[in-house]
Amino acid sequence: MKPELTPAILGVVETVLYTDDLARATTFYREVLGLTPMTGDPARFQAFDAGAGRVLLLFKRGSTLQPTPVPGGVIPPHDGHGPLHLALGIAAADYAVWRERLTARHIALEGEARWERGGRSLYFRDPDGHLVELVTPGIWPNY
Repeated sequence: MKPELTPAILGVVETVLYTDDLARATTFYREVLGLTPMTGDPARFQAFDAGAGRVLLLFKRGSTLQPTPVPGGVIPPHDGHGPLHLALGIAAADYAVWRERLTARHIALEGEARWERGGRSLYFRDPDGHLVELVTPGIWPNY
């Protein structure tokens, strides 16, 4: 029998967070974290450029519970509840600048970590209670 070949996964393209207040969350990710909005619908979602061909999607909680027709198909229903976790990569040289930026904007820092591979993490919450982590290279074997 011939061994099965598994095609390569090229990376995580989209990450979704669900929010109770889409305008508030959009402002946070745009103004505090400096992400660039790409497209959106103020009642339902906002898409941000999250770097390196990656997208951060914010969806109004409960707004995606029905199938959504799109050109060429349909997006199945999805939603989420509770505080989730998201890590965004930053340059090691920018760690102190990010720490200072968050502190200046009165964002409560919940934790920091130094990893044995040399990476560092900075933890804080977004307005919906999601745990956001800013990480430098050196936390995983592949990052």
